[in-house]
Amino acid sequence: MSMRSFALAAALVLVGPGAIASAQPAAAVAARAPQVAETHHTGRFNGEEVRYRALVSETVLTGEAGAPAASVVTTAYLREGADAASRPIMFIFNGGPGASTTPLHFGAFGPKRRLGEGAAQVMVDNPDSPLDAVDLVFIDPVGTGYSRPLPGHEGQPYWSRSGDAASVSKVIETWLAANGRGASPRYLLGQSYGTTRAALIVKLGEVKFDGVLLFALVASPEGLEMPYVTSLPSYAAVAWWHQKIDRDGRTAQQVYGEAVEFARTDYVSALIRGASLPAAEKRRIAQRMSDLIGLPADYIESKDLRLKNEDFMFRLLADQGLRTGQLDGRATRRLDAPAQRPPYDDPGLNFSLEPPPAAPPTPPKVEGVAATSDEPPALEAYYRQTLGFESAETYNSLNLDVNSAWDFEGWGDANGFLGQAMQADPNLRLFWVSGLYDLTTPSYRGRYILDQSGVPPERLVAAQFPGGHSVFTEETNRKALADAVRAFVRP
Repeated sequence: MSMRSFALAAALVLVGPGAIASAQPAAAVAARAPQVAETHHTGRFNGEEVRYRALVSETVLTGEAGAPAASVVTTAYLREGADAASRPIMFIFNGGPGASTTPLHFGAFGPKRRLGEGAAQVMVDNPDSPLDAVDLVFIDPVGTGYSRPLPGHEGQPYWSRSGDAASVSKVIETWLAANGRGASPRYLLGQSYGTTRAALIVKLGEVKFDGVLLFALVASPEGLEMPYVTSLPSYAAVAWWHQKIDRDGRTAQQVYGEAVEFARTDYVSALIRGASLPAAEKRRIAQRMSDLIGLPADYIESKDLRLKNEDFMFRLLADQGLRTGQLDGRATRRLDAPAQRPPYDDPGLNFSLEPPPAAPPTPPKVEGVAATSDEPPALEAYYRQTLGFESAETYNSLNLDVNSAWDFEGWGDANGFLGQAMQADPNLRLFWVSGLYDLTTPSYRGRYILDQSGVPPERLVAAQFPGGHSVFTEETNRKALADAVRAFVRP
């Protein structure tokens, strides 16, 4: 299917200290002289002291009539003193749709991490940032972060699969040209829906990449069997975690592996047979599933051996009055807890085994200066005070209005575009990361869909971590993930 094209401005407009990012009329934005919010810093990453500069930039996109229609704000961290031609650069975005780069930027790879919630937020150094090995450019698509449609323009042209991919691709192309990085090795990283965006950007072909990194791959296997087959191994891992099955000395990875083998053999064969499956065989399969995932065989049989996430999440711990998370199956929440709007009803959202940070110290009183209780969240203070970037907008970490307005255009799975691109380009490589306890984008589902998409296995690096949807919420995973990324960009 061809991508719908949009006329997107090739000129890069950069916002500096004191500028207002996206509350200005479109004509004023178009006429504004390019400025740069540039600051210089030093950090220690992977045990190495690194001097780097931060660049907060606004790319102005034009609509079909050629007038400025939206602005996209990017945040780049670039190692100083490095050779631009050989220094790799990575463009990073999250998913949603409607999610900013916050988890990846301030949870995994940025030079600073945000800890805590509300007034207890603090920014701390991130020694696991891979900035020692690769330059980082975080992209917040239109409607997220500080990126916005301009006054008088709608965001809908950018809130579709094709419009979103075209706009983000143009931002990358423009940024490379404006910053003299056309010769640099280039990498593209997307998480969750961002993996679909990455596949569509690769399909567009406007920018060539040396490698694509897919975190929590969104995959949509078709048929009456494969959606259930590809979910089962993750159910087994979560059941192991909650000790709802007999571990028998096995690790979670071993139970997961057993479930994969069962899923791709006896289980899929039974589902294919459907109504012709003998009753005794159906009972045997249900019992084996029960042994693996901890739900009663009678219940599994009543569901015709086909379990949805809701069946598993709300039944596994029902005897304790609990449900599991979906983004992270290790998390739990009371079944009788007050209803919340999705995704906030998912206890797996932002789940981590790490203890919350200690409350920040109360600032000392200064004689003659009134105390204030309206200090901004740590993230916005970081942009203003550390990066020198001012905006009239509030940083939007998660925009559910964008999510509600999203046009999926009737498309199915987009990962086939990655297989096609890798077969056309013998140098393109793929790095895929999955969480063992992620029920939203199950690990085996990702493996299955990549295999079916024609991705050459010799150019695929697969890394599974004992975590959920965002595997980097815990220190051990975060460090191992950063090391794997370093190795990937230094082939």
